[in-house]
Amino acid sequence: MANRNASTPVLSTDILLKAYAVGMFPMAESADDPNLFWIEPEWRGVLPLDSFHIGRRLARTVRQDRFEVVVDRDFEAVISGCAAPAEGRATTWINPTIRRLYGELFAKGHCHTVETWLDGQLVGGLYGVALGGAFFGESMFSRVTDASKVALVHLVGRLRAGGYRLLDTQFITDHLAQFGCIEIPKPIYSRALEEAVQRTADFHALPARVAGADIMAFMPAQHPI
Repeated sequence: MANRNASTPVLSTDILLKAYAVGMFPMAESADDPNLFWIEPEWRGVLPLDSFHIGRRLARTVRQDRFEVVVDRDFEAVISGCAAPAEGRATTWINPTIRRLYGELFAKGHCHTVETWLDGQLVGGLYGVALGGAFFGESMFSRVTDASKVALVHLVGRLRAGGYRLLDTQFITDHLAQFGCIEIPKPIYSRALEEAVQRTADFHALPARVAGADIMAFMPAQHPI
């Protein structure tokens, strides 16, 4: 269960980053609700970077470079994709305030995208917040089979290359569980978060566009693919 706390009337990016640093993040009830509330889960979803699991079929897809994968090319298109209705998801929590705040974080270099393109069209991707050596995944979307999965593989490879220590998924889902996502209690998460945000990491340690074979070189060696 997550604790909810009322949001401040005017939320700035500075306040938002301070909240992430202590384990809180904002959400809205729906895309049409202008209000935000703070979430602080008692159990936190994390994707351990040293035990990320990728299946053989997906590994082949990544290596084959079916998609062009780039970072930070089109934030607005990515967040629009994440906010759009999809199969099994009639609406999302991404309201205009969320769009504004994370757009400002993107402009300041604290929010990043991983984007999958096919034939010149954005077909999937994700965005999240970077703070020290922690990355907080916010949302992902896919319009083509494997598009968001490939983006996630590229994200993990990039985080490992850049010296990140924590990949926070907020909650665990069946989709994320297949990659090794786990839940940890709030006290353990808080210690891991405190250690991670004090580190120096570089989201752009790799070029903006990386071939699949190169990104696969950063997958954990102890998990055969």
